[in-house]
Amino acid sequence: MSTAAATVGNNVMLKLESVSAGYAGFQALFNVSLEVRSGESVAVIGPNGAGKTTLLRTISKLIGVTSGDILMEGGSLKNVPAHEVIARGIAQVPEGRRLFARLSVEENLKMGAFLPAARPRYAERLKFVYSLFPRLEERSAQSAGTLSGGEQQMCAIGRALMSGPKLLLLDEPSAGLAPVIVQSIFELVKRICAEGYTVLIVEQNIRQVLKVADRAYLLETGRIKSSGPSAELLASDEIRKAYLGI
Repeated sequence: MSTAAATVGNNVMLKLESVSAGYAGFQALFNVSLEVRSGESVAVIGPNGAGKTTLLRTISKLIGVTSGDILMEGGSLKNVPAHEVIARGIAQVPEGRRLFARLSVEENLKMGAFLPAARPRYAERLKFVYSLFPRLEERSAQSAGTLSGGEQQMCAIGRALMSGPKLLLLDEPSAGLAPVIVQSIFELVKRICAEGYTVLIVEQNIRQVLKVADRAYLLETGRIKSSGPSAELLASDEIRKAYLGI
């Protein structure tokens, strides 16, 4: 666990209280309750179609809550519109990265610092992101669409970090990447956690993500089936048989 997690791990940053949600008449989440403490890295694992991406989109208010509540630092997000969520300190790295392909790497990063509160610290944040991802600095003038898959994921994470978020939501960061790149992406996630960032990560690569996260929740068919320290879940016979093929 990072130093920050050890220091402030008892402060609950994000809390979901019996959240149900869905879209177009389809319910995807059923009474989901979870919490993420300050400085902690928490994973949500589970099979395809379990509702993991829906969960992150609900936290970001891209999907409405039908019942229950989402609290960020004790304040309800129920009536907060999606465009104001980032101002509350939540930044999401979407599945598929969603970069502006024709803009340069640096222009994409600049888009992440559009909040009025983030603009005065633009140079400082940019220097920090380049220190995490030196390859982005080397390719700062290159069009984001011409980057490799791994470099695009770095750019997407860097863009989210430009706002100086309190909570970073990562949606399937290893999706679509070559196995050799997947390992390096998880190393980057580990570094971000070590920097003291609070991270909620949704991921299908269960073996890898449980080595990075402090704790994890297992989501199946929109319901939390189990939770606990990552090491315990990694050692669980049920999870090893169902998801790791052991």
